[in-house]
Amino acid sequence: MGKLGKKARKFSKKNLQSVLKRKRQLKSLFKRRASKRDRHNAAEDEDEVDIELSNGRNPEAGDIEDISLDAIFSEDDSDVTGDDSESDGYLSEDSSCAHVAESGSEDYLKDSSGGSALSAQNNEIHLDLVQKTKKLNRLQEKDPEFAKFLENYDKGQPFRNEETYSDEDEISNEGMASNEGKFLTSSAVKSWCQLVKEQRSVPALTSLLNGYRAACHYGTKSSGVLDAESWSRIQNSATFCEILMFVLHEADNIFRALLEISSSNCKKEAILGLKNTSKWKTLRPLIKSYLRSTLFLLSQVTDHEILAFALARLRNSILYFAAFPSLLRRLIKIAVHLWATGGGALSSHSFLIIKDVASVFSSNCFDTCFVKTYKAFIGHCQFLESAVFKHMQFLRNSLVELCSLDMQKSSRKAMVSIKQLAKTLQQGLQTKKEALKKICSWQFVNCIDIWVTFIAGNIRDYDLQPLLFMIIQIINGVAVLFSGPRYLPLRLKCIQWLNHLSSSSGIFIPVASLVLDVLEYNISKEGRSNEKAVNLSSAVKLPKHWLKSRNFQEECVSSAIELLAEHFAQWSYHISFPELATIPLVRLKKFIEITSIESFRRVVKRFIDQVEHNIEFVQKKRDEVAFSPKDQQSVESFLQLEKHSGKFPFTQYFRSIMEKAASRNLVMNEKFAGAEKIIKNIQQHPSDMVDVGGKGKGHSVKRKILSHERKNGKKIKV
Repeated sequence: MGKLGKKARKFSKKNLQSVLKRKRQLKSLFKRRASKRDRHNAAEDEDEVDIELSNGRNPEAGDIEDISLDAIFSEDDSDVTGDDSESDGYLSEDSSCAHVAESGSEDYLKDSSGGSALSAQNNEIHLDLVQKTKKLNRLQEKDPEFAKFLENYDKGQPFRNEETYSDEDEISNEGMASNEGKFLTSSAVKSWCQLVKEQRSVPALTSLLNGYRAACHYGTKSSGVLDAESWSRIQNSATFCEILMFVLHEADNIFRALLEISSSNCKKEAILGLKNTSKWKTLRPLIKSYLRSTLFLLSQVTDHEILAFALARLRNSILYFAAFPSLLRRLIKIAVHLWATGGGALSSHSFLIIKDVASVFSSNCFDTCFVKTYKAFIGHCQFLESAVFKHMQFLRNSLVELCSLDMQKSSRKAMVSIKQLAKTLQQGLQTKKEALKKICSWQFVNCIDIWVTFIAGNIRDYDLQPLLFMIIQIINGVAVLFSGPRYLPLRLKCIQWLNHLSSSSGIFIPVASLVLDVLEYNISKEGRSNEKAVNLSSAVKLPKHWLKSRNFQEECVSSAIELLAEHFAQWSYHISFPELATIPLVRLKKFIEITSIESFRRVVKRFIDQVEHNIEFVQKKRDEVAFSPKDQQSVESFLQLEKHSGKFPFTQYFRSIMEKAASRNLVMNEKFAGAEKIIKNIQQHPSDMVDVGGKGKGHSVKRKILSHERKNGKKIKV
């Protein structure tokens, strides 16, 4: 073959490589879009309340790939941000309600049943339009030129308000047009509230919910266009506050009274059984408007008190979400976000919402709640500071509590996550730098912490032995892999996990060698005492300059004594304690001979004396018994009376050690008592937490709502 000419070489150099590169990019792009489209089409067929996870690859069934810890469990968010095939418009109001409607709710319910056929026809037309819109959107993604053509075409078309607010049968264009230019006065709101409360007037409730929607959307954009006409409907701040407070406080009771559902009934079957009744067909758009407006309020407000109040009221209406799957998905997403990013009462109320959703609805809904909370926890624990340490502990404990609702599914998911941890550790043992970075990170550490807490809390009641043995091997592997002095915090966490698992399961886990290795770090008499103290609870790796400080030396000795005392305290009454303590005592005595720091020698010497005293006590009691070591039942009952009394000297010594450790903030397994106390108070006295009466918390929430209204940068027209 002859040599290419100059022009041909120039052409191939400039164009041929770029053409091939462009083809490769397009090929990979179409593959990604095809997979996304498949998942999207699968999600379109969902009509029931059950929330399915993605129909793609299931990590529980196949081999685990090298993926990040927060991407182990797959989920499909294609419908989470959807609008349930409807736009968020106003309800169609009864014209007589503007002059204070006098008809009762029963007559209204009877008269409204005649329009069900028309509503069904409108519903079919709307669903057909939605399907065509989705096909058009997929075509725009596939063909950018076509999308650009549509964009230029839309610019030339006049804006029509009825398209922005088109909706199903429950939201009509006439209702939208009738709302424009109206003013919501305080007297009108009060009359509606009175009609709704005394007569259960549905027309008045419809007008009230339209005003509630306007208040929730105040200062925001709806469907890309600012709803200026809706804001002109609210007269003043007092009206704004009155609408929000009344609807949030009374909506659930009103809906239950109209549907004849008792306040104690929180089962989804109560709603699903009413789907074909005329009452439900009438009240469905009203309930949906209330739920959507409240969810929108939760996504816009930033004040924690308003959010906690709205969540507390919305929690009573959980069962209504059974009829609106897309709103349920949106509720889960919002609640998980507030649970992870909030704090105190807000996180507690959000978690109670998540827990109720996982309990009331199907097992698939539990999967969704677990996956989202797990990902939120792992995503927010990449960096851990002392200020958020207690909040992270609360997130961990609440996630473990959620897992305890369905032990069978949680055990399978725990196995998947632990296998991924084991694979990452195996790669780290092969000296892969990326794997080492993953292991020595807060994500990896907190992931282990979740499953240690989960196993320790349920090992007595459920068969979790496979999970227990796997997590013990992983913890031992991490401790061996990072054995240097700079990784002292990580090593201490590993020992604490092992002690916690041993205490909860009653299985002996040897940790003495791991603890005593800490004493063999290069601890010399020379040390700078002016180094700034490092909080080991919020660190995985220590700075190099801190290793030669006196603080580091003190942490090594005190931590070793605390952890070894905790280990010995678990087995101090066991018949084999003398043999258990023999080798650790030899190494401790060797440490006393080596070290020249008197304060360290004094602490270790006291510990040795206490252990030797306990050995003598156990040895004496052991010599008095007549059973053989093969008598397992007698061995297990050895010194049980003395153990339960808790008055033995070594037990008292261990308590004093733990009190000092707690004051130094080294006990990692202490619980976030503040948040858990809030949850218990909410569960026992829910009315106290959401009081909207004339005193207490209600006034605080009202003030917050008023300040939220003022911060939106607009003044309500008077």
